[in-house]
Amino acid sequence: MTPNTTLVWFRRDLRAFDHAALHHALLSSRTVYCAFIFDDDILAPLPRRDRRVEFIHASVAELDAELHQLGGHLIVRRGPALETIAALACELDADAVFANEDYEPQATSRDAGVAAALARDGRQFRSFKDQVIFEKNEVLTLAGQPFSVFTPYKNAWIKRMAAEPQSLAPWPIEPHAARLAPAPTGHALPSLADIGFEPTNLRALGITPGMAGGAALLEDFIGRIADYNDTRNYPAVKGPSYLSVHLRFGTVSIRHLVRTVNQLVAAGAGGAGAPVWLSELIWREFYAMILFQHPRVVTQAFKPAFDAIGWEAGPQAEEAFAAWCEGRTGYPLVDAAMVQLNQTGYQHNRLRMVTASFLVKDLGIDWRWGERYFALQLNDYDLASNNGGWQWAASTGCDAQPWFRIFNPITQSEKFDPQGRFIRRYLPQLAGMNDKQIHAPWLAAQRPAGYPAPIVDHAEARARTLARFAVVKQEPKAVEPGAGAPGQD
Repeated sequence: MTPNTTLVWFRRDLRAFDHAALHHALLSSRTVYCAFIFDDDILAPLPRRDRRVEFIHASVAELDAELHQLGGHLIVRRGPALETIAALACELDADAVFANEDYEPQATSRDAGVAAALARDGRQFRSFKDQVIFEKNEVLTLAGQPFSVFTPYKNAWIKRMAAEPQSLAPWPIEPHAARLAPAPTGHALPSLADIGFEPTNLRALGITPGMAGGAALLEDFIGRIADYNDTRNYPAVKGPSYLSVHLRFGTVSIRHLVRTVNQLVAAGAGGAGAPVWLSELIWREFYAMILFQHPRVVTQAFKPAFDAIGWEAGPQAEEAFAAWCEGRTGYPLVDAAMVQLNQTGYQHNRLRMVTASFLVKDLGIDWRWGERYFALQLNDYDLASNNGGWQWAASTGCDAQPWFRIFNPITQSEKFDPQGRFIRRYLPQLAGMNDKQIHAPWLAAQRPAGYPAPIVDHAEARARTLARFAVVKQEPKAVEPGAGAPGQD
């Protein structure tokens, strides 16, 4: 049945261009309303000052302005999403609700509830692929099974993309925008305070939300992408794209990003960096697929044998975890990385691997503790990528770092922050140390005041980790150097 009136429910797709659900609604309906719900089920546990909420709020305001330019508007409500969407569809007498697919277990459960509630009222619920190029079962092994190793998945992904160029085609909005329902008189959006939140340091950090912010970052990155394969490893260097938060909330289009990379490669303008960045985008889809196929990874190791590992517990473990969270471990690169996370909501991709390895393999603390802390702090928090990255570092995940490979926080510091520029930025108490001392200040003749001694000896911790992981009988195979924690650049 062709709907007369459709409500498009925006979620993690906050843009007015190349939008699958909006395109299909405009093409198939006479009148199209647009809505965003500040979901109480998500917001209730958050602190009143949360950068992500401020990012979303500003992006929603920009989206409303863009829809106004197209002749429409955005209805914004706060409440439990399931009840609020069903009530809004009834209020608008909408025949259908269209939305883009969300693959997280909680989201799929919510959407099933919304579909059921709408069906009871005689309304449709339809969802569309939008946040990934290939979803669910679209990239499988020759035996028809989901992949569990990245490289063959990547090869199959690229092969399918080449065979199906339409997978990258945009979903146009402007040509069909006349069907958008115009804004009523006095239309206004709730303020940040209206939804119960306060401003953060988002703008002071130089983070521009919304479509404009994503477009500006992409334009800047294209001028640097050729060197990405090298510069991405150095936290004091402007190497990453910094687009991960925009990918998370859909203020950029994944199809546009992949088309852009392909065009650069075809023109010989992407250097060695463009294909490496494409690999990072594919890692993002790999972990989204893993989460969809194996939702148990939210609470369990991808490799069940690793759930037998005995992690540290009790007051000492809790004190060590607090020191890690607060940047008080005595290892400068680890501490600077955690201070960066706490102050900015961002942590460099290389440092996500270093800090995760330190928590799990130096402190012997369950990877789930660290994953939960990152979930609270990261602006770009994405369940699939966060879980995948943590399980990679902990050696419990698919195609993970071998458990006997343990990052040395001193050598990582010497290699990837050789002049200590990143460390000095976030640990000013170490600014006076020379380039050699700054990586292991406890070895200096005079330890700097105000900086702690190491809470663990790395060599001793390594031996404990090897013993801890001995309960796992099979050894995971090695992976390509530098792989892991993808899509968070």
